[in-house]
Amino acid sequence: MLFRALHRGTKECDLMLGGFVSQHIAGMSESELAELELILEMPDVDLTDWLSGRQPLPQEARGPLMDRLMAAVARPGSGLPDHLR
Repeated sequence: MLFRALHRGTKECDLMLGGFVSQHIAGMSESELAELELILEMPDVDLTDWLSGRQPLPQEARGPLMDRLMAAVARPGSGLPDHLR
């Protein structure tokens, strides 16, 4: 799952989703891991647009983990490696 989160196809999504998953996967519950699997199946273009705020997140894509992800990537510098912040 971590590999898939870090290798989405666009660098923006790799940084946003991959950075979040790298930081939180060890503490995720079974239900969060199941939701992460659903997120990983979402089209990269849509996911990048939602995470970057270019498009609103549709109701059917919402979930507790997606809400945490959206809040995390909204913070300045999210997704950037520590040495670049």
